Formats: sequence, structure tokens, C-alpha cells
Amino acid sequence: MKSIQTLVIRLEVIWWLLTFLILGGVLFPIYTKVGNNYPFYLINSVFIITFITITRLIFLLQYSFLANWERLKIGLVFLSPILIFLLVNELNFFQTFIDEKGIGDFLSDKSIHQQEALRKYITSEMLLFGTGSLIAALILPFRLILSVWRGRNRGTV
Repeated sequence: MKSIQTLVIRLEVIWWLLTFLILGGVLFPIYTKVGNNYPFYLINSVFIITFITITRLIFLLQYSFLANWERLKIGLVFLSPILIFLLVNELNFFQTFIDEKGIGDFLSDKSIHQQEALRKYITSEMLLFGTGSLIAALILPFRLILSVWRGRNRGTV
């Protein structure tokens, strides 16, 4: 039993390291071109971390730390609407910012070609991870309810 817990902890650490590696890889081009002028570092990071973590929990719940914690799963089911609301709100804020102000606010010192390339990259990755995290957050409560049901009725995750 102790070796299974150690294995779960190691797997969790590996997943978090992989998540932060992907986070760095996605945000690195923005940081090198824009620097500290980019106003969406925090929410972009939240989108990426949420997308990877929740997607992992949906598909690999039985191998996560959350597998046998029924009360925590039920708590997450009730916290999911708040997370969904925040994700929708931030995605809407980003889209409104892009539509009204555009990227020119923090890319004014770049050439037109660089501005267009960065605009495409930033918009694409924000929308990818934003909508991905939103869809994953919508699916997660159903997966957790299924897991609780299986745990009570079948003894599995």
C-alpha cells in the first residue's frame, strides 16, 4: 500500500513538472517578444494549468491523488460552477480587450509583420487553452459524480 502511495505522488509530481514545462514553452515566445507589457500572463497561465490538470483528471482520475477522496470530489463538484463562471468571465474579458483595443497596446514598438504574427499566436493559444479549460471544467463534475457512484456501488474509481 505504501508503494502505491509513493507511486501516485511521483506520478503527480511528474505531471506538475510537465504542466509547468508546457506553460513555459507556450509563454516563452510571448515573454521574449513582449516582455512585461503583456497584461494576460496570469490568466493565460490559469488557462493552461486548468486545461492540462482537469483534462488529466478526467482521463486519468484513477491514477491521481484524488482517486479515493470522496469528500474532496464532492466538494469539487460544487466548486465547479464558480470555476466555470471565472473562466468564462476571463475569456470574455480577453476577447473584449482584443476586439476593442487590439494588440497594439503592448506591441507598438514591433514591426507590422511581427505584430500580426504575435497577434495570431496570442489569440490562438489563448482561445485554445481558454475554451479547452472551459470545456474540461464543464465535463469534470460529471466525471467526479461518476467516480463517486462507482466508488460506492462497485468499489472502483
